[in-house]
Amino acid sequence: MAGKDYPQTYREFVQMFPDDAACAGYLEQLRWSGGFTCPSCGTGTTPWRQTRERLVCPVCRHQASTTAGTIFDKTRTPLTTWFEAAWHLTTSKNGLSAKTLERTIGANYRVAWAMLQRYRVAMVRAERESLYGDVEVDETLVGGVEHGGKRGRGSDKHLVVIAIEVRQPKGFGRVRMRHISNASAESLAPFVCDVVTPGAVVLTDAWRGYDALPKHRYTRRKTVLSSSGDPAHVSMPGVHRIASLLKRWILGTHQGSIAGAHLQSYLEEFTFRFNRRTSRSRGLVFRRLLEQAVVGGPVTEADLSHGYEWKAERPSP
Repeated sequence: MAGKDYPQTYREFVQMFPDDAACAGYLEQLRWSGGFTCPSCGTGTTPWRQTRERLVCPVCRHQASTTAGTIFDKTRTPLTTWFEAAWHLTTSKNGLSAKTLERTIGANYRVAWAMLQRYRVAMVRAERESLYGDVEVDETLVGGVEHGGKRGRGSDKHLVVIAIEVRQPKGFGRVRMRHISNASAESLAPFVCDVVTPGAVVLTDAWRGYDALPKHRYTRRKTVLSSSGDPAHVSMPGVHRIASLLKRWILGTHQGSIAGAHLQSYLEEFTFRFNRRTSRSRGLVFRRLLEQAVVGGPVTEADLSHGYEWKAERPSP
Protein backbone atom coordinates (compact mmCIF):
# COMPACT_ATOMS: atom_id res chain seq x y z
CA MET A 1 0.00 0.00 0.00
CA ALA A 2 3.05 2.28 0.20
CA GLY A 3 2.70 5.33 -2.04
CA LYS A 4 -1.02 4.77 -2.74
CA ASP A 5 -3.57 7.32 -1.56
CA TYR A 6 -6.61 5.28 -2.55
CA PRO A 7 -7.49 1.56 -2.63
CA GLN A 8 -7.62 -0.23 -5.96
CA THR A 9 -9.26 -3.45 -4.78
CA TYR A 10 -11.75 -4.35 -2.08
CA ARG A 11 -8.98 -6.13 -0.16
CA GLU A 12 -6.94 -2.92 -0.13
CA PHE A 13 -10.05 -0.98 0.89
CA VAL A 14 -10.53 -3.20 3.95
CA GLN A 15 -6.84 -2.87 4.85
CA MET A 16 -6.85 0.93 4.53
CA PHE A 17 -10.05 1.58 6.50
CA PRO A 18 -10.33 -0.95 9.34
CA ASP A 19 -11.95 1.51 11.78
CA ASP A 20 -13.41 4.99 12.18
CA ALA A 21 -10.04 6.45 13.16
CA ALA A 22 -8.53 5.44 9.82
CA CYS A 23 -11.53 6.89 7.98
CA ALA A 24 -11.30 10.17 9.93
CA GLY A 25 -7.60 10.42 9.14
CA TYR A 26 -8.30 9.97 5.44
CA LEU A 27 -10.99 12.65 5.48
CA GLU A 28 -8.60 15.01 7.26
CA GLN A 29 -6.01 14.40 4.55
CA LEU A 30 -8.54 15.12 1.81
CA ARG A 31 -10.07 18.16 3.50
CA TRP A 32 -6.78 19.85 4.41
CA SER A 33 -4.43 18.43 1.81
CA GLY A 34 -2.22 21.53 1.99
CA GLY A 35 -2.21 21.63 5.79
CA PHE A 36 -4.83 22.55 8.37
CA THR A 37 -6.68 25.85 7.94
CA CYS A 38 -8.95 26.92 10.77
CA PRO A 39 -12.59 27.08 9.57
CA SER A 40 -13.24 29.95 12.01
CA CYS A 41 -10.30 32.38 11.72
CA GLY A 42 -8.80 31.12 8.46
CA THR A 43 -5.31 30.74 9.89
CA GLY A 44 -3.07 28.10 8.38
CA THR A 45 -1.39 26.47 11.34
CA THR A 46 -0.57 23.21 13.10
CA PRO A 47 -3.59 22.37 15.27
CA TRP A 48 -3.68 20.83 18.70
CA ARG A 49 -5.22 17.42 18.55
CA GLN A 50 -7.85 16.48 21.14
CA THR A 51 -8.90 13.28 19.41
CA ARG A 52 -8.42 11.74 15.99
CA GLU A 53 -11.47 13.63 14.73
CA ARG A 54 -11.28 16.84 16.80
CA LEU A 55 -8.66 19.54 16.26
CA VAL A 56 -8.15 22.84 18.11
CA CYS A 57 -6.84 26.01 16.45
CA PRO A 58 -3.98 27.41 18.62
CA VAL A 59 -4.79 30.96 17.45
CA CYS A 60 -8.54 31.33 18.14
CA ARG A 61 -9.14 28.11 20.13
CA HIS A 62 -11.86 27.02 17.70
CA GLN A 63 -12.60 23.31 17.91
CA ALA A 64 -12.73 21.83 14.43
CA SER A 65 -13.83 18.40 13.31
CA THR A 66 -12.95 16.50 10.17
CA THR A 67 -16.66 15.90 9.55
CA ALA A 68 -18.17 19.26 10.61
CA GLY A 69 -19.50 21.25 7.68
CA THR A 70 -19.49 18.22 5.36
CA ILE A 71 -22.11 15.69 4.30
CA PHE A 72 -20.97 13.64 7.33
CA ASP A 73 -21.82 16.46 9.74
CA LYS A 74 -23.55 15.21 12.93
CA THR A 75 -23.88 11.70 11.55
CA ARG A 76 -24.58 8.84 13.94
CA THR A 77 -23.57 6.29 11.33
CA PRO A 78 -20.00 4.98 11.70
CA LEU A 79 -17.55 6.36 9.17
CA THR A 80 -16.65 2.83 8.21
CA THR A 81 -20.24 2.37 7.03
CA TRP A 82 -20.10 5.63 5.09
CA PHE A 83 -16.87 4.56 3.42
CA GLU A 84 -18.22 1.13 2.54
CA ALA A 85 -21.28 2.75 0.97
CA ALA A 86 -19.03 5.07 -1.08
CA TRP A 87 -16.91 2.12 -2.20
CA HIS A 88 -19.87 0.07 -3.43
CA LEU A 89 -21.50 3.11 -5.02
CA THR A 90 -18.42 4.02 -7.07
CA THR A 91 -17.12 0.56 -7.91
CA SER A 92 -20.41 -1.03 -8.99
CA LYS A 93 -20.70 -0.72 -12.76
CA ASN A 94 -24.25 0.60 -12.64
CA GLY A 95 -24.38 1.89 -9.08
CA LEU A 96 -26.86 0.45 -6.63
CA SER A 97 -30.25 1.16 -5.13
CA ALA A 98 -30.91 1.90 -1.47
CA LYS A 99 -32.46 -1.56 -1.13
CA THR A 100 -29.32 -3.21 -2.49
CA LEU A 101 -27.11 -1.09 -0.23
CA GLU A 102 -29.29 -2.02 2.75
CA ARG A 103 -28.64 -5.70 2.08
CA THR A 104 -24.94 -5.17 1.29
CA ILE A 105 -23.84 -3.22 4.38
CA GLY A 106 -26.52 -4.24 6.87
CA ALA A 107 -27.91 -0.75 7.48
CA ASN A 108 -31.64 -0.09 7.62
CA TYR A 109 -33.29 1.19 4.48
CA ARG A 110 -33.71 4.80 5.59
CA VAL A 111 -30.03 5.11 6.55
CA ALA A 112 -28.95 3.54 3.25
CA TRP A 113 -31.25 5.86 1.27
CA ALA A 114 -30.05 8.99 3.11
CA MET A 115 -26.37 8.09 2.62
CA LEU A 116 -26.86 7.62 -1.11
CA GLN A 117 -28.78 10.89 -1.39
CA ARG A 118 -26.02 12.78 0.42
CA TYR A 119 -23.38 11.25 -1.81
CA ARG A 120 -25.41 12.30 -4.86
CA VAL A 121 -25.31 15.88 -3.59
CA ALA A 122 -21.54 15.56 -3.17
CA MET A 123 -21.17 14.39 -6.77
CA VAL A 124 -21.77 17.94 -8.00
CA ARG A 125 -18.82 20.32 -7.76
CA ALA A 126 -19.92 23.94 -7.49
CA GLU A 127 -17.08 25.00 -9.80
CA ARG A 128 -17.41 22.23 -12.39
CA GLU A 129 -16.52 23.40 -15.89
CA SER A 130 -19.13 24.28 -18.48
CA LEU A 131 -19.54 22.26 -21.66
CA TYR A 132 -17.87 23.72 -24.76
CA GLY A 133 -17.41 23.24 -28.50
CA ASP A 134 -20.29 21.54 -30.30
CA VAL A 135 -23.04 20.60 -27.83
CA GLU A 136 -26.19 18.64 -28.61
CA VAL A 137 -29.27 19.60 -26.58
CA ASP A 138 -32.62 17.84 -26.55
CA GLU A 139 -35.30 16.63 -24.15
CA THR A 140 -36.51 13.17 -23.26
CA LEU A 141 -39.25 11.69 -21.10
CA VAL A 142 -38.49 9.28 -18.28
CA GLY A 143 -40.66 7.28 -15.88
CA GLY A 144 -44.43 7.21 -15.92
CA VAL A 145 -46.76 4.68 -17.51
CA GLU A 146 -46.15 3.52 -21.06
CA HIS A 147 -49.80 2.84 -21.91
CA GLY A 148 -52.82 5.04 -22.35
CA GLY A 149 -51.24 8.43 -21.76
CA LYS A 150 -50.22 11.34 -23.93
CA ARG A 151 -46.93 11.12 -25.79
CA GLY A 152 -44.27 13.73 -26.45
CA ARG A 153 -43.58 17.05 -24.75
CA GLY A 154 -47.09 17.30 -23.32
CA SER A 155 -47.25 13.92 -21.59
CA ASP A 156 -47.38 13.31 -17.84
CA LYS A 157 -43.96 11.67 -17.62
CA HIS A 158 -40.94 13.49 -16.21
CA LEU A 159 -39.25 15.79 -18.70
CA VAL A 160 -35.44 15.86 -18.73
CA VAL A 161 -33.26 18.10 -20.89
CA ILE A 162 -29.86 16.72 -21.88
CA ALA A 163 -26.72 18.46 -23.14
CA ILE A 164 -23.68 16.52 -24.36
CA GLU A 165 -20.40 17.57 -25.96
CA VAL A 166 -19.82 16.22 -29.47
CA ARG A 167 -16.18 15.44 -30.19
CA GLN A 168 -14.60 15.51 -33.64
CA PRO A 169 -14.10 13.43 -35.69
CA LYS A 170 -16.25 11.16 -33.51
CA GLY A 171 -17.24 10.43 -29.95
CA PHE A 172 -18.80 12.32 -27.08
CA GLY A 173 -17.50 14.26 -24.11
CA ARG A 174 -19.23 15.28 -20.90
CA VAL A 175 -22.94 15.44 -20.20
CA ARG A 176 -25.29 17.60 -18.13
CA MET A 177 -28.97 16.97 -17.40
CA ARG A 178 -31.84 18.74 -15.68
CA HIS A 179 -35.37 17.78 -14.67
CA ILE A 180 -37.61 20.56 -16.01
CA SER A 181 -41.33 21.23 -15.65
CA ASN A 182 -41.94 22.03 -19.32
CA ALA A 183 -40.14 22.56 -22.63
CA SER A 184 -40.67 26.31 -22.82
CA ALA A 185 -37.93 28.81 -23.56
CA GLU A 186 -38.14 29.83 -19.89
CA SER A 187 -36.90 26.34 -18.93
CA LEU A 188 -34.57 25.49 -21.81
CA ALA A 189 -32.61 28.72 -22.28
CA PRO A 190 -31.54 29.01 -18.59
CA PHE A 191 -30.37 25.39 -18.67
CA VAL A 192 -28.17 26.02 -21.70
CA CYS A 193 -26.84 29.26 -20.20
CA ASP A 194 -26.00 27.46 -16.96
CA VAL A 195 -24.15 24.49 -18.43
CA VAL A 196 -22.76 25.54 -21.83
CA THR A 197 -19.97 28.06 -22.43
CA PRO A 198 -21.10 31.16 -24.38
CA GLY A 199 -19.89 31.01 -27.97
CA ALA A 200 -20.46 27.28 -28.27
CA VAL A 201 -22.36 25.75 -31.17
CA VAL A 202 -25.62 24.31 -29.83
CA LEU A 203 -27.21 21.60 -31.95
CA THR A 204 -30.98 21.28 -31.44
CA ASP A 205 -34.13 20.22 -33.22
CA ALA A 206 -36.51 22.87 -34.55
CA TRP A 207 -38.45 23.26 -31.29
CA ARG A 208 -39.21 26.94 -30.67
CA GLY A 209 -38.10 26.68 -27.05
CA TYR A 210 -34.53 27.07 -28.30
CA ASP A 211 -35.18 30.15 -30.46
CA ALA A 212 -33.71 32.55 -27.88
CA LEU A 213 -30.26 30.92 -27.76
CA PRO A 214 -28.60 33.32 -30.27
CA LYS A 215 -29.51 36.19 -27.93
CA HIS A 216 -27.32 34.53 -25.30
CA ARG A 217 -24.24 34.37 -27.56
CA TYR A 218 -24.72 30.81 -28.80
CA THR A 219 -24.62 29.66 -32.41
CA ARG A 220 -27.71 27.53 -32.86
CA ARG A 221 -27.60 24.81 -35.50
CA LYS A 222 -31.00 23.20 -35.81
CA THR A 223 -32.14 20.05 -37.54
CA VAL A 224 -35.72 19.72 -38.75
CA LEU A 225 -36.12 16.00 -38.11
CA SER A 226 -39.21 15.53 -40.27
CA SER A 227 -37.42 16.81 -43.37
CA SER A 228 -33.84 15.75 -42.72
CA GLY A 229 -34.42 12.22 -43.93
CA ASP A 230 -32.60 10.85 -40.87
CA PRO A 231 -34.21 9.31 -37.79
CA ALA A 232 -33.70 11.22 -34.50
CA HIS A 233 -30.98 8.89 -33.25
CA VAL A 234 -28.94 9.68 -36.38
CA SER A 235 -29.47 13.44 -36.46
CA MET A 236 -28.96 13.80 -32.68
CA PRO A 237 -26.94 10.70 -31.74
CA GLY A 238 -25.42 12.01 -28.51
CA VAL A 239 -28.54 12.95 -26.60
CA HIS A 240 -30.40 9.89 -27.84
CA ARG A 241 -27.60 7.62 -26.66
CA ILE A 242 -27.67 9.30 -23.23
CA ALA A 243 -31.46 9.12 -23.07
CA SER A 244 -31.35 5.40 -23.85
CA LEU A 245 -28.63 4.72 -21.26
CA LEU A 246 -30.46 6.79 -18.64
CA LYS A 247 -33.75 4.95 -19.11
CA ARG A 248 -32.04 1.55 -18.98
CA TRP A 249 -30.15 2.59 -15.82
CA ILE A 250 -33.33 3.77 -14.09
CA LEU A 251 -35.18 0.63 -15.12
CA GLY A 252 -32.36 -1.77 -14.25
CA THR A 253 -30.68 -0.35 -11.14
CA HIS A 254 -33.72 1.39 -9.68
CA GLN A 255 -36.53 -0.78 -11.11
CA GLY A 256 -37.95 2.26 -12.89
CA SER A 257 -39.08 3.75 -9.59
CA ILE A 258 -37.82 7.28 -8.91
CA ALA A 259 -40.05 9.97 -7.43
CA GLY A 260 -40.12 13.19 -9.41
CA ALA A 261 -39.04 15.21 -6.36
CA HIS A 262 -35.79 13.23 -6.21
CA LEU A 263 -35.16 12.73 -9.92
CA GLN A 264 -32.52 15.47 -10.19
CA SER A 265 -30.37 13.71 -7.59
CA TYR A 266 -30.37 10.55 -9.69
CA LEU A 267 -29.58 12.56 -12.83
CA GLU A 268 -26.54 13.96 -11.02
CA GLU A 269 -25.37 10.46 -10.14
CA PHE A 270 -25.75 9.35 -13.76
CA THR A 271 -23.81 12.44 -14.87
CA PHE A 272 -21.03 11.79 -12.33
CA ARG A 273 -20.71 8.18 -13.49
CA PHE A 274 -20.88 8.89 -17.23
CA ASN A 275 -18.34 11.71 -17.09
CA ARG A 276 -15.88 9.37 -15.35
CA ARG A 277 -16.53 6.39 -17.60
CA THR A 278 -12.95 6.38 -18.91
CA SER A 279 -11.31 6.33 -15.46
CA ARG A 280 -8.83 3.46 -15.28
CA SER A 281 -9.36 3.00 -11.55
CA ARG A 282 -12.65 2.76 -9.69
CA GLY A 283 -10.62 3.40 -6.54
CA LEU A 284 -9.72 6.82 -7.87
CA VAL A 285 -13.41 7.58 -8.44
CA PHE A 286 -14.00 6.55 -4.81
CA ARG A 287 -11.33 9.04 -3.73
CA ARG A 288 -12.80 11.81 -5.90
CA LEU A 289 -16.23 11.31 -4.34
CA LEU A 290 -14.84 11.61 -0.82
CA GLU A 291 -12.83 14.69 -1.85
CA GLN A 292 -16.05 16.35 -2.93
CA ALA A 293 -17.90 15.08 0.14
CA VAL A 294 -15.68 17.08 2.53
CA VAL A 295 -15.93 20.41 0.70
CA GLY A 296 -19.59 20.63 -0.30
CA GLY A 297 -21.23 21.61 2.98
CA PRO A 298 -23.67 19.77 5.27
CA VAL A 299 -26.90 18.17 4.04
CA THR A 300 -29.68 17.72 6.57
CA GLU A 301 -32.55 15.25 6.69
CA ALA A 302 -34.91 18.15 6.02
CA ASP A 303 -32.90 19.01 2.88
CA LEU A 304 -33.57 15.54 1.51
CA SER A 305 -37.05 14.60 2.65
CA HIS A 306 -39.00 16.43 -0.09
CA GLY A 307 -36.24 16.51 -2.70
CA TYR A 308 -32.93 18.36 -2.50
CA GLU A 309 -33.17 21.96 -3.69
CA TRP A 310 -30.56 22.04 -6.42
CA LYS A 311 -29.15 25.44 -7.25
CA ALA A 312 -28.51 26.42 -10.85
CA GLU A 313 -24.94 26.10 -12.03
CA ARG A 314 -22.97 29.10 -13.16
CA PRO A 315 -20.26 28.77 -15.79
CA SER A 316 -16.68 28.92 -14.59
CA PRO A 317 -14.85 32.04 -15.75
